[in-house]
Amino acid sequence: MTHRVVVTGTGMVTALGNTGAETWDAAVSGRSGTGPLTRFDARDLPDSVRVAAEVKDFTPEPVLDRKEARRVDLFIQYALVAADEAMRIAGLGGLGPVPDPDETGVIIGSGIGGIGTILDTAVTAAERGSGRVSPFFIPGVITNLAAGQLAMRAHARGPNYATVSACASSNHAIGEAFHAIQRGDARMMLAGGSEAAITFLSFAGYHAARALATEYEAPERASCPFDARRNGFVHGEGAGILVLESLEAARARGATILAEILGIGMSSDAHHVTAPSEDGAGAALAMSRALRAAEIAPDEVDYINAHGTSTPLGDVAETRAIHSVFGEHAPRLLVSSTKSMLGHSLGATAAVEAGLTVMAMRDGIAPPTINLQVPDPDCDLDYVPNEARRTTIRVALSNSFGFGGANSAMVMRRWDET
Repeated sequence: MTHRVVVTGTGMVTALGNTGAETWDAAVSGRSGTGPLTRFDARDLPDSVRVAAEVKDFTPEPVLDRKEARRVDLFIQYALVAADEAMRIAGLGGLGPVPDPDETGVIIGSGIGGIGTILDTAVTAAERGSGRVSPFFIPGVITNLAAGQLAMRAHARGPNYATVSACASSNHAIGEAFHAIQRGDARMMLAGGSEAAITFLSFAGYHAARALATEYEAPERASCPFDARRNGFVHGEGAGILVLESLEAARARGATILAEILGIGMSSDAHHVTAPSEDGAGAALAMSRALRAAEIAPDEVDYINAHGTSTPLGDVAETRAIHSVFGEHAPRLLVSSTKSMLGHSLGATAAVEAGLTVMAMRDGIAPPTINLQVPDPDCDLDYVPNEARRTTIRVALSNSFGFGGANSAMVMRRWDET
């Protein structure tokens, strides 16, 4: 038996707010979450890259007390706080034991994991000796411990692991969770992604790779997907967690259903370590597979939350991929990049965008692509420029593409009782 999979909860920690509701309200308003880099002393970096989409005024309390928080990296803290919100929205009472532990699993992706704590601990060990390294260091930083910590708090004894595929990590996590429920390996899954990689080393590395935005009028305008002036992404951070359930399980406990996941498509560019193929063939293959799995025709899709990173090559390749898959329907699609407001939170970005797509369907609002002022002739779709648009969104697609050529696309449908 193949089970239908629904979303019953969403939670977020982002540069626009420390909850999903705050993030959604800010996104609909077209507010930018990017600003001057403040997380560390950046004097050694060029002025041109000192911009970031930082989480602001974050505290893990009361989800974690101070002692617990000191033992885990920030990316785990973000994941647990986002999970608490998602579980509250799902009617589970927040972070705590789930109703059916043996039938509940956790999959949380991250591109980099606990790099901040790794760097701090390396300095401590070098300057003060190995005896000063905390016994909580390893379990506080390894990538699968966001999922592990959440599973322990939820008493979830089902599938439990991390997906690591750069910027596609959390779309892959949701996809794996979707398939686990679909084939009957679980009745509920907590899935998404988390990232807290705004560190000197990350910035130095992305700058060396010429991936970061370097020319902009003001920090809040640095992320400008599909605009002719774009020249790189804005480094962000945060977390997004979804509660997924089989339709039968959600109905049995009287949960409010937010959306249905219809299908996931995955592919590889098999082209270049960082750059997409110019024709967008890998992205197109992922989208086509998602539509096939969902049994949805291209002309049934109303909205795409684009990967849209504000890079010269990536935005054109995604546009070409959309044209390839959707043909004559492509100009009628609404396509927006919420990274224009949120920056690029790497392994967390897809889960945040999935949550925003659920809200877009729920409220009938396509969020905008802000900072889109100078049209690029190679980016010729309706990107919902600068202002949100009220519209009916029945079926939506969320795209995520990562370094190494990892591509994932997810098809969702607004919930009704059919």
